[in-house]
Amino acid sequence: MGNRPDELRALLDSVAKQEGGPVQVVVVGNGSPVPEVPEGVRTVELPENLGIPGGRNVGIEAFGPNGQDVDILLFLDDDGLLPGHDTAELCREAFTADPELGIISFRIADPDTGATQRRHVPRLRAADPMRSSRVTTFLGGANAVRTRVFADVGGLPDEFFYAHEETDLAWRALDAGWMIDYRSDMVLHHPTTAPSRHAVYHRMVARNRVWLARRNLPAPLVPVYLGVWMLLTLVRRPSRPALKAWFGGFREGWATPCGPRRPMRWRTVWRLTRLGRPPVI
Repeated sequence: MGNRPDELRALLDSVAKQEGGPVQVVVVGNGSPVPEVPEGVRTVELPENLGIPGGRNVGIEAFGPNGQDVDILLFLDDDGLLPGHDTAELCREAFTADPELGIISFRIADPDTGATQRRHVPRLRAADPMRSSRVTTFLGGANAVRTRVFADVGGLPDEFFYAHEETDLAWRALDAGWMIDYRSDMVLHHPTTAPSRHAVYHRMVARNRVWLARRNLPAPLVPVYLGVWMLLTLVRRPSRPALKAWFGGFREGWATPCGPRRPMRWRTVWRLTRLGRPPVI
């Protein structure tokens, strides 16, 4: 968005310090000019904000159709920073060692406290962020994806704009036979924040949750999944304005097109269940 030039420069410096082969970098200005960047960093400036998935898809295509000119793509938020110099090399080693591995989710840690928020551990059992494991989704601003995943299942859903686009891609990748790892030793420093800081948070979280289910779940699971999430939302007792925005987004999710529907196979439902997160929670 062009509003964090100092943080962006620190991130790019941390990428330049990665061990092993050089990392090619593209910075996408999502509806804004790109601040000054180091020599060798490519930039793409979009005339309008396409949202998080739309902007990342532009970054993917900068490396050829579906990113085919490279083997691995890292996605890093511009206010993050790689504290370790071995993260890129760890990614290369992980993908080489496990041909079924399609996506790696990094551990996000606050740079001052070292703490990892529960919401940044992409599994139900999130009490121990230092435990690496197979998971069923990943963190959008701190991950690595094998580009063959995009060739198999396509990119992120542009129409989501913000929220749940990673889970949509994760479910499609799992249905295609790929696996996802959460790696606690691959760290992105990122200040502790609340997702509700975004004005559109409650509406888009609800709308995209409905779209996610409509696009990807077998028909019998759609009402179960959405019913569970409605119950959880009410139990958390959001403010009246937040709840109003949430229900508005929920209705919007049913009333508007969600993109192509490709329900996952029942064996993928079973795979998600064995990984600890059946697609009703």
